[in-house]
Amino acid sequence: MAVATLGVTVLDCPDPRALAEFYAAVLGWEVKADDEDWVELNGPHGRTLAFQRSEGYQPPRWPSTDRAQQFHLDLDVDRERLDEAEKQVLALGAKLLEGDDGGKRDWRVYADPAGHPFCLCF
Repeated sequence: MAVATLGVTVLDCPDPRALAEFYAAVLGWEVKADDEDWVELNGPHGRTLAFQRSEGYQPPRWPSTDRAQQFHLDLDVDRERLDEAEKQVLALGAKLLEGDDGGKRDWRVYADPAGHPFCLCF
């Protein structure tokens, strides 16, 4: 028997609303809870991604053990849409950190506007 179930995934950031808008555009999810220090996105199947204001926030560095990533999000994309998805996340403010090594890997690594790593995977 499980001890608990996974609830909300929360990312610290300097501007919760701005980062929530980035992920809302990427995932097509809807902003539900919204105040100055906490913003939530609700997705399908009860999934919730939240953003919490953190004064003095320092983004992780990729790849590095100094200010390591600690965790990242894997976002699934159909293989034939990967290049299009990359253009879209870059236009929304993401930064490419690591490509797919000329197609040898099935993921690419990006930083969101607050510096959190995430991958587009197929």
